[in-house]
Amino acid sequence: MDFQQLADVAEKWCSNTPFELIATEETERRMDFYADPGVSFYVLCPDNGCGDNFHVWSESEDCLPFLQLAQDYISSCGKKTLHEVLEKVFKSFRPVFTQEKRKRMPTQGPGHKCSEQCYSYELKTGNNTNVHQWVSG
Repeated sequence: MDFQQLADVAEKWCSNTPFELIATEETERRMDFYADPGVSFYVLCPDNGCGDNFHVWSESEDCLPFLQLAQDYISSCGKKTLHEVLEKVFKSFRPVFTQEKRKRMPTQGPGHKCSEQCYSYELKTGNNTNVHQWVSG
């Protein structure tokens, strides 16, 4: 897949996530992504036919630990698509977005304060859909 096609895949992926594709460098085959609150990473895309994998990294030391899950996934057997890699990165950073959401919205529904139990469930599973209906009830 040529670099422009990969950039198109990245743009489409960004439209469904908090991330923005803030820079592309075709010569280096690099794409830089950013999301609030200060979450940044980049992807190096393999050349066609050279057999390399994608590579994810961040210049922010605070972000590096979150990328370990994605790095392990890329290293595992089998070729990965850019979309699969980006989805794994998004899942890796999910605790950061969940934490920010808690800072902005201390209540969930009328008068309900989110308990530590709800928060722990969200961190473990990455799922916050309808959590409050059965955990805090």
